[in-house]
Amino acid sequence: MSRINGFVGRRDVLRLAGAGLAAAIVGMTWDGRSVRAEDALPPDAALQKLLSGNQRFVQQHSDHPHQSAKRLQEVAFAQHPYATILSCADSRVPVEIVFDAGIGDLFDIRVAGNIVTAEVLGSLEYAAALLGTSLIMVLGHERCGAVTAAVQNESLLGSIGSLVKAIKPAVNRVKDGADDLIEQAVVENVHYQIEQMQQRSSVLTQLVNQGKVKIVGGRYDLDTGVVSVVT
Repeated sequence: MSRINGFVGRRDVLRLAGAGLAAAIVGMTWDGRSVRAEDALPPDAALQKLLSGNQRFVQQHSDHPHQSAKRLQEVAFAQHPYATILSCADSRVPVEIVFDAGIGDLFDIRVAGNIVTAEVLGSLEYAAALLGTSLIMVLGHERCGAVTAAVQNESLLGSIGSLVKAIKPAVNRVKDGADDLIEQAVVENVHYQIEQMQQRSSVLTQLVNQGKVKIVGGRYDLDTGVVSVVT
């Protein structure tokens, strides 16, 4: 297995999974430290913890956990996030605040339109296979600008069009003339991006089949702060 500065290469991860040996890499981080079984919450417990944090946030009873100097020292050399969130890069959706989480609690992947690129997929595999995260949530949000651009299908500057291209297949699933077309497309994009990660990653597929990882979709309401599970 190749290592560069102590890091296990993503190709090695995929090779192991393709050979039916994904279990061999679960519990090992890129720096060689083990992820203990007791550090990983069961998937359903991780989801409940996530939603409970969101409920505290909505009710303005946030605990603001794991934000002390002590916590910094606890996670300085190893991380065991209980959930991975693939969310939009929108400045109004800060996931640690939305889920009332702290340092080292969430593996946070943010990209406009919460799309699954090759780099995002590698990050998801890293979190699930090497850090032992048991829950992945793809989190879309109300009035998403990237989804709106895909629905309007207008010409965009620079590389912004790549976002639209990644979301367009989801938009095409929503019937023309549907009420709240953009909001329906937001939810459909969550479904579509989950399908993409499952179809393109043998690592995630195997972990899901083994019951070690659960993948869910979520929708964040900008007006209320509520996260609803949509899958």
